[in-house]
Amino acid sequence: MLVLSRRDVLELLTLPECIDAVERAFRAHGERRTLGPAVLSVSASGGSFHVKAAGLRAERSYFAAKTNANFPDNPRRFERPTIQGTVVLADADHGEPLAVIDSGSVTALRTGAATAVAAKFLARREARAATVVGCGVQGEIQLAALAAVLPLERAWVVDADHTRAEALAATAATRLGIRVEATKELRVALRHSDVCVTCTPSRHAFVMAADVAPGTFIAAVGADNRGKQELDPTLLASATLVVDVLEQCAEIGELQHALAAGLMTREDVHAELADVVTGRWPGRTRSEEITIFDSSGTALQDVAAAIAVYEKACATGRGTKVSLDD
Repeated sequence: MLVLSRRDVLELLTLPECIDAVERAFRAHGERRTLGPAVLSVSASGGSFHVKAAGLRAERSYFAAKTNANFPDNPRRFERPTIQGTVVLADADHGEPLAVIDSGSVTALRTGAATAVAAKFLARREARAATVVGCGVQGEIQLAALAAVLPLERAWVVDADHTRAEALAATAATRLGIRVEATKELRVALRHSDVCVTCTPSRHAFVMAADVAPGTFIAAVGADNRGKQELDPTLLASATLVVDVLEQCAEIGELQHALAAGLMTREDVHAELADVVTGRWPGRTRSEEITIFDSSGTALQDVAAAIAVYEKACATGRGTKVSLDD
């Protein structure tokens, strides 16, 4: 069995490779070639733990189970990452454990990759301006993911800690070659944006329906547990809503709030992303349509990224070999 560190993951798996892997995973799910996905969440003081599991069936079938700890105050209080944990990858035909992989790096890459896949189908092809709310590790990856699939020319970045937004603006502008501006005026940025990504630990809506321009694509990434919220429920109800996994979003995604307010039912959701990727349901159909991707985070993404990392590690001799039989 291989042990693959954070450095291993980041040096083995590029963002474009992860985007391709995640799109293939959603396509496989739409074609009913997956196991699961399933999720278990447990609250803790100051954060939460969740276990997400899924498998992909192909010439070689794999299963992955990710155990993540999500503690938003870690960077400030303990100088530790917000997200820590492991992904266990196994052979789905006979159950042999194949690898234990750092989950923080996998989670960051696959979450950005899912936004990129959704943007390919739900954003306007000519989208050139984006707003990213939340300027931690995920904010940086989200902006890079958008730039990988859309012809972005400029972006605004917003964070409760404005100095963090300024730091992201400087690094992202250099890395992506686009104009990036840190701003405190979210409403103004939204009115000039074709795309918006929210990736914060917020428990209150801050993107309101009145502030979103026609034709905008929004990827709501932060709501991955009960009580988390970034979007106005009336915005969800008035938009074309695509979810990663319907039942999961109904429990822990942005959809939970629209359902609780009686503004939507499960039947009002346009589609799961897998059905859009396979063409079973259309993505964007009108230029002025507001589209939303409720990205609660599914193990389909984790297993896709874990497989890509593991297979490259095997091909290059990367990682530390251990035996559970010793």
